Amino acid sequence: MLYEILTPLADDFGTLRLFVFITFRTGGAVVTALLLSFILGPPLIRWLKASQGEGQPIRDDGPKSHIIEKAGTPTMGGALILMALVFSTLLWVRLDNKLVWAVLIVTVGFGLIGAIDDYIKLTRRSTGGLSGKLKLAGQLGISLAVIFWVAMPDGNPSTTSLAIPFINTLVNLGWFFIPFAVVVIVGASNAVNLTDGLDGLAIVPVMIAAGVFGLVAYLVGNVKFADYLQVHHVVGSGELAVFCGALVGASLGFLWFNAPPAMIFMGDTGSLAVGGSLGAISVVTKHELVLAIVGGLFVLEAVSVIVQVISFKLTGKRVFRMAPLHHHYEEKGWAESKIVIRFWIIASILALVGLSTLKLR
Repeated sequence: MLYEILTPLADDFGTLRLFVFITFRTGGAVVTALLLSFILGPPLIRWLKASQGEGQPIRDDGPKSHIIEKAGTPTMGGALILMALVFSTLLWVRLDNKLVWAVLIVTVGFGLIGAIDDYIKLTRRSTGGLSGKLKLAGQLGISLAVIFWVAMPDGNPSTTSLAIPFINTLVNLGWFFIPFAVVVIVGASNAVNLTDGLDGLAIVPVMIAAGVFGLVAYLVGNVKFADYLQVHHVVGSGELAVFCGALVGASLGFLWFNAPPAMIFMGDTGSLAVGGSLGAISVVTKHELVLAIVGGLFVLEAVSVIVQVISFKLTGKRVFRMAPLHHHYEEKGWAESKIVIRFWIIASILALVGLSTLKLR
């Protein structure tokens, strides 16, 4: 919005040329989202706590400490992330950028699905919310619509290609790109959702991944940097750095209230939304496989659930004491703070490995 309003005046007021630069607007988005989170957080938490009463339902089969320590904590804190993220993005981004709107549609759409799920859990006082089939159908529908809109109409083979890290190769998937991209977006969304089980556990890796993909989007969107780094240039993707900046700021602001002991949980409202946004950005920037590295912690959490389910159905035995993976370590007696901080360290290391793919080609 500010870009459209202020850049036409740049010839008369030279300082306004700053709004042309993506880096300046990204910084503005970070600060705006952070400040909005600080302003909106306390009244939103008070309202959610008053309206939800007993707060988020705690699963009976989870760690017993959660029933005591986390009872009464309100959920749907993802609304705070979404408000700060969407407002900051629209304020600082170029509104004529199709790719930004595509990622916003995924983010808000998945957030609405998560909000419905959280609302059903609260009204029923049960950990079983929206049915898995309906939730998945909604995610698939939104993902398919966005992929068809962004990737398929232009007929450019590179749009439907998969970039292979390290070897600088594009593999054209053709129409198979559609199910592949859907799996990336929906998989990322649900993997973040599975990770969101301890205070602060999911939001910091989300923030780290958003920072990495903000840099990736900026470099991929700049033809000179893309050529130098030998990565596939995606026209217009640089504006997604502004979105990622807003996500970093919103995540920092939410962490202020979600730090142990949490004053609020993000719920599916937040986890499905931010996970979907990371998946969508990776598809748009042609760095889907890099997301699997940078978001490796989310992958581990999701795989632990899949392995646990398959093992129990086939053999009747569990591989982990409890899934997702963070609950396994809780059952082993690790303190929650130790699990969270060590998982943050793992996420940081994986982010550095993911960034190395930009140069090692």
